[in-house]
Amino acid sequence: MTVCRLCGALPLLLCIPGTPALHCSFIRHVAVRLKKKKTIFRKVKKENKSTMANEPVSLFFKLYCLTVMTLVAATYTVALRFTRTVSSDLYFSTTAVCVTEVIKLVLSLGMLAKESGNLSKLRMSIVQHVFRSPKELLQLSVPSVVYAIQNNMAFVALSNLDAAVYQVTYQLKIPCTALCTVLMLNRSLNRLQWFSVFLLCGGVTLVQWKPAEATKVQVEQNPLLGFLAIAVAVLCSGFAGVYFEKVLKSSDTSLWVRNIQMYLSGIAVTLAGVFISDGSGVLRKGFFYGYTPWVCFVILLASMGGLYTSVVVKYTDNIMKGFSAAAAIVLSTVASVLLFGLQITATFASGAILVCISIYMYGLPKQDTSKLARPEQDREATQKLLAV
Repeated sequence: MTVCRLCGALPLLLCIPGTPALHCSFIRHVAVRLKKKKTIFRKVKKENKSTMANEPVSLFFKLYCLTVMTLVAATYTVALRFTRTVSSDLYFSTTAVCVTEVIKLVLSLGMLAKESGNLSKLRMSIVQHVFRSPKELLQLSVPSVVYAIQNNMAFVALSNLDAAVYQVTYQLKIPCTALCTVLMLNRSLNRLQWFSVFLLCGGVTLVQWKPAEATKVQVEQNPLLGFLAIAVAVLCSGFAGVYFEKVLKSSDTSLWVRNIQMYLSGIAVTLAGVFISDGSGVLRKGFFYGYTPWVCFVILLASMGGLYTSVVVKYTDNIMKGFSAAAAIVLSTVASVLLFGLQITATFASGAILVCISIYMYGLPKQDTSKLARPEQDREATQKLLAV
């Protein structure tokens, strides 16, 4: 029986009779191909480090992203209210959230393709970071799951607390986010910034305040369960946002790759939400039941807002995202006055003023305490020299 002259292997399918050295030649060929492919993957992984992450980002770019995110969020709130108050067939909100995640995934793929330069690098990048990185996918699924828990806890809290109490306690997510930023990212806030965070919390509470008679309910409530649910929702809100920020800033992986990883898990979570909450209705009426051009516009706004939010978190932080969201609440309320005839109250005006003041105070530059302490140190040193 003919065997391979180089390794002594039996002539299986790889060794054709008469060419006994073909076995090792084939192995060499496969090894070379694997080595080339491994080199390509390493090159793609190196090139896939976000160019944006390594380049210094200008203040103008940060302000642009914050402004656009605020305007998009304000427009989204007004448009969402319009779609939920019209007399036409009401769509399933869970399906809208799911479609939003799909659109964000498609947009992120488009941005990654633009960043990669060609389809070959895009394919290699997706294979490397999605199909061959289950650990990274699991890591990015954490925010999606935590946000899902937050939304459910917020619903439980609203069902068991008075609306006014809910509005006040739920705004604790703002200082909770600041606390998570300090603990998880080892970042420091000065006293003025902490004061502005709590001032923002109070301002948003006043902006969203409703009269007590408008919040009465006729169903039995469990306040203890409501407070426990709101505590979990507040902690989830702070943790999920700061966790995602930490993942984005702890590596040079492209922002769009991270978005793709998170939106894949987000689609799975929102699909589960569709069938848990509205499964029977969706099966009976259809997934896109009640969709109108206005609903599609709202979904597009939500998708754009999600992408801008990730950019803002990447290049500023979650606290600035919270300030932007507060400004969006004020803008959307003003727009509701013009479009829906909402009455502006003194409480809203006071809250809006507090929000503006808190945004200004948080943006003030930090004082360099080392420079302030230097003259005092020089004076003490001079006195010691004179004493000698």
